[in-house]
Formats: sequence, C-alpha cells, structure tokens
Amino acid sequence: MSESSLRLVWVYPDLLSTYGDQGNALVVERRARQRGLDVQRVDVRSDQPVPTSGDIYLIGGGEDRPQRLAAERLRRDGGLSRAAENGAIIFSVCAGYQILGHEFINDLGEREPGLGLIDVISTRGEGERCVGDVLADIDPRLGLPQLTGFENHQGITHLGPTARPFARTVIGKGNGTGDGTEGAYNDTVFGTYMHGPVMARNPQIADLLLKLALDVNALPPTDDRWYEALRNERINTALTPA
Repeated sequence: MSESSLRLVWVYPDLLSTYGDQGNALVVERRARQRGLDVQRVDVRSDQPVPTSGDIYLIGGGEDRPQRLAAERLRRDGGLSRAAENGAIIFSVCAGYQILGHEFINDLGEREPGLGLIDVISTRGEGERCVGDVLADIDPRLGLPQLTGFENHQGITHLGPTARPFARTVIGKGNGTGDGTEGAYNDTVFGTYMHGPVMARNPQIADLLLKLALDVNALPPTDDRWYEALRNERINTALTPA
C-alpha cells in the first residue's frame, strides 16, 4: 500500500450485515478520507471471490443460517485466510467474530469449522440471550478509550492461550463466559460482539485499523465532536438505571 491509498474490503454484506454493521465500513472509509487517503472500497458478495490484496477487511454479524453459509463459502474460497497470512488487518463483529475462530455451533446444532484466524471457540449458551448496552475497558496495549456498544447474541466464546481479550466488561456480558472478557484479538485480527455500529460509537477503533494498515504511530487529528456526542450519550444511557 502506498502512503496515500488504502483498499477496504467489506466481506459478504448480503449475509453478514445486521444491526447496521455496514456502518463500520462507512466510518473507516470516511476517517481515511479525512486524512487525505485515497480509499478503494470493495464490497464482496458471497458469490464472489474474496480478494487477497486488501489492507483492511471488515465482517459483520448475521443470523444463524447466513452465518453457516458464510463460513462454508469463506473456507472454500480461502481468500480471507490468505489475506491474513499476508498481514492484512481484519475486524469482525458477532457472527463474523465466531467464524474467525476455530469453530461455532451452527443453525443445525452442529459444530461448524471456522477459519482459525483467532484462537477462540464459540458454543451456544443455555440461558438468556446477552442483550443490551455494554461498556468495557479495551486492552491497554491498544491505547483506546472505553468501549461502548450493543450486544445481542446467544453465543459464548472461549479464548484460547494465544488470544488476548479485546476488552473487559464494566457493564454487559461480552463473551458470555462470566470472566468479564469481551471480544478477542491475535496480532492484526480482531473480533467483538459489539454492534452500534461499533465504529460509529468508537471511531478510535477505525483509527487503530488505519494506523496498523499504514504502519504509523499516529494520524492527523479530525473533528470528533459528533462522535464524542454519540459516545457520551450511549455511555450515559448505559450508566443510567432502567
């Protein structure tokens, strides 16, 4: 990638784009353009090959059957796995997060193989769904402010030894394991249960992906007043008793 261009790939919007997750692609694209970057956005449908030459890949959430179909096609296609091997940045949400792990439970109640790009395994919880606003403290190594998002999932995700928690919950269930973890990451591959869309609530995550893709430590500042107003509104809502 040159210093003035970036290739952004939105994976399977026809299968994995619930709760406005496509907004993540819009936020990354906008914040890149605000820094003078020439962005080529590629929306890859499930009947198309996933390009291996992207810089940042985004995957959203989806219902159970579309999740199974997406996992089958991503395994068969192999493009996303090859992109990860090439060092691409990948950010996934909910069903997409589970697909990037070793396995999850599909709509048929069977163990479905994932891509193994994050060291996690997802099962299906027996209790109530994890639903509601979430506040969580992001891993300090990533240098990001408190995470705000919305979760709605039945899945429970267990982290393996090489996965780091993306965040630790203050409010909400996160991975659903009871240990306070939310999401996970390995190197340049990230997963979270947070909708919102999460990058509209937390634009610094988009900036982190841009810095990793550009291999820089900082980006030029932008006007974040709108984002901060939204963040504060959602944080205050989460902190206010129902």
